[in-house]
Amino acid sequence: MSDLEIEVVFALPQRCWRRRVTLAEGATAAEALAASGLEAVYREHAGEGTPPLGLYGRKVRPAQVLKSGDRLEIYRPLTADPRQRRRARVDARRRRDRSGAG
Repeated sequence: MSDLEIEVVFALPQRCWRRRVTLAEGATAAEALAASGLEAVYREHAGEGTPPLGLYGRKVRPAQVLKSGDRLEIYRPLTADPRQRRRARVDARRRRDRSGAG
């Protein structure tokens, strides 16, 4: 069996944490998260619960088996619903267009 080199990343708007961990072949995303120590950082900044995880922008389950060279991403909770933000931008644009059209 060979070892896996995994990079675990957690980013906030003002700061980014990156940790490289070495795990045994067949290791899961949950094991990489635990080995990185970044779960505690997530809880400190984003609250309790299991953090959502992903590989290269695609959400994965904690049981996902990793390959050497993978970058495991820890996603933070959304601060606003993207649909509501888009609606607000469209509404603001429409109001601006109406007020300038007269």
